[in-house]
Amino acid sequence: MDKNKILLPGLEKQINFLRKNLTSEINSALVIGSASEIPAEIISKNFNCNVEVIVEDYESLLNSKLILRDASKINIRLMGFEATDFNSSSFDLVYAQASISSTKRNKIVKEINRTLKPRGLFCVGEIVALNKDIPRFVQDIFDSSDLLPLFNNDLTKYYLGKNFTLNGSVDLTNTLKEFYLLNADMLKSSKGDLTQQERSYYKKLLNKISHESNAYLKLGADKYIGFVALLLQKSAE
Repeated sequence: MDKNKILLPGLEKQINFLRKNLTSEINSALVIGSASEIPAEIISKNFNCNVEVIVEDYESLLNSKLILRDASKINIRLMGFEATDFNSSSFDLVYAQASISSTKRNKIVKEINRTLKPRGLFCVGEIVALNKDIPRFVQDIFDSSDLLPLFNNDLTKYYLGKNFTLNGSVDLTNTLKEFYLLNADMLKSSKGDLTQQERSYYKKLLNKISHESNAYLKLGADKYIGFVALLLQKSAE
């Protein structure tokens, strides 16, 4: 497995989309979500800025701290995405890749709006529904991950109603097949490396990854699940 591979929907294409379309000076950035270490490093190095990373569980906190231990301009914290400890108007940029497509989206977006500076930028990658009629097995995937995807055609309209203007968008649905193949390969290889105790501990997660990958790659979930990245700008207020 390539250690520089971003193991999130959108893979490396969301951060590349941001780099291509962002020309503003960035002094401070917030990166939201687990497995976001590589985007955080790229943002810190590319824009020579300080980056805060927030995750919601202790295991992700430990993993991120280990991976980013040599990154002096990156700070990792354990924090709820919808209720952070940051001051209002703290960040020039907020980056979220597949981390806020949840039932808490409205509260999280409200918090992002609060912590962004006026005219600050928000690069968000969202899991979207490609069809309004979702079969039960796909809905089960969403429910098991606490996901509440917006319908693809409604995504931009949602953010335009949340104090943002649209600077650019890209459909990254074509990354999902590779994403699920990578997860399936990682699952297959990691099972042999885990102790019996670790397998017991990670059983729920491993089963979830296996189920989602199988549903997407073999059962037709690819017809219903998409991924879109947006670059948004907060109003000047």
